[in-house]
Amino acid sequence: MTDRWATFDCYGTLIDWMGGIRDTLSDLWPEHDADLLLGAYHDIEPEVQHGRSISYRQVLTESLEKLARRERLRLDDDEHAALADSLPTWRPFPEVPSSLLELRGRGWKMAILSNTDPDLLDASLGLIGVPVDLRITAAEAGSYKPAHGHWERFFAETNADRERHVHVGASIFHDVRPAAELGLTAVWINRLHESSDAPHAAELPDLSKLPETLEDLVPVQA
Repeated sequence: MTDRWATFDCYGTLIDWMGGIRDTLSDLWPEHDADLLLGAYHDIEPEVQHGRSISYRQVLTESLEKLARRERLRLDDDEHAALADSLPTWRPFPEVPSSLLELRGRGWKMAILSNTDPDLLDASLGLIGVPVDLRITAAEAGSYKPAHGHWERFFAETNADRERHVHVGASIFHDVRPAAELGLTAVWINRLHESSDAPHAAELPDLSKLPETLEDLVPVQA
């Protein structure tokens, strides 16, 4: 029987990326609107990542520095690494551990394809508490999503059947659209209630119904 594989983005899909960044920005600059700063940061980080193979710690640090310059905010010498230092404490979304555990119980293999560093991802997966079969970070892929390096490395390592694989992600830009470019089945975890015309096989507000959805997309072989 061919294995069924689910690959996942981590930050924004499994871990509350936006909440973690918002909390750190609020701690740094409590007198400013954290949601407005988060929106600006959301635009800056892809600019810093584009076409580079630097560590995610460096991405977080450079993005925070660029945000401070753009918004004319004070950033003390000991605060430049605030985002990188806080990332290991960012919490999983409440439904994530039980949904991933149910997928394992149904026989799915799981891999994480993440724009981060191995040690940071290990800390986040420790908080989730559900073992995965493979993890591929930007360090192994040699690029940041939406580049295709994570998926190329995944298929090279697993030889997974593309017809029995589903990618799960919350970001249209980083996950759903590149999965479509590769002809892969994708489930969009639309936590922000956005709209998009990017091709995807299913759309869910969170992971609560993901096990049933994946079973519908890739049934057990008789």
